[in-house]
Amino acid sequence: MKKKLSIIIFILTLCALKMYAQEDSVISTEVGITEHLGSTIPLDLKFTNENGEPITLRKIVDKPTILSFVYFDCPGLCSPLLEGVSDVIKKTDLTLGKEYQVVTVSFNFRDTPEKAKKKKEIFTKRYSKEMAENWKFLTTDSATIFKMIGSVGFHIKAVGLDFVHPSAIVIVSPEGKITRYLYGISFLPFDLKMALIEANKGQVRPTIQRLLLYCFSYDPQGKRYAMEITKLAGTIIIFFIVIFFIVLLIIKRRKVSKTIVNG
Repeated sequence: MKKKLSIIIFILTLCALKMYAQEDSVISTEVGITEHLGSTIPLDLKFTNENGEPITLRKIVDKPTILSFVYFDCPGLCSPLLEGVSDVIKKTDLTLGKEYQVVTVSFNFRDTPEKAKKKKEIFTKRYSKEMAENWKFLTTDSATIFKMIGSVGFHIKAVGLDFVHPSAIVIVSPEGKITRYLYGISFLPFDLKMALIEANKGQVRPTIQRLLLYCFSYDPQGKRYAMEITKLAGTIIIFFIVIFFIVLLIIKRRKVSKTIVNG
């Protein structure tokens, strides 16, 4: 009976691990973020700003910078992400333009400076002049896009004219070193402030938010984050299987110890 139970548990473990492997493989190879903490972004890549002017990141990244990656016709994550960025800018007590700046890069080569300008107006005109002056919206060609998003480990997938993509902002130092990733579509002022202060010092910090994204995924139809039931169920199953095997091992050792003592 015990052997049959052990075999069943072993099979369930393999199934759960296979489920994890398949799901993680899809995420890592198609859509998601591979963190490149400590790496330097390619500062000499050529972009066009919202005014149609050619520019490189080297010319504008001279202070801690918030990088966001979107495309301007996005029906899902991009607008909530930019709304989250503009909202946290209002709430943080650091001075935009003096202590940090924001750069948004479109990863759709079809996007134009005209689209960039319209999108920028939506998220800056209702706030302050400082936000408009210190939040750059950039477009470029496909080759440059893939070099740029590749440098920060940003994996996207084209689906027709749209894209499936992760949602995060990347914090870089004045030298262009990647120091922090902040995930999601809304951000805490304290988290952003600490990330920018650390970026100014060139200090790299690991990302705690990845644990939250392990349990939640974005639902583009409902425009909200939903709990990953499959992942959570798999985690719970594996946890109890491990506990069960540990208990069996302890019981077996105790029986062996008693047999030796009685013998």
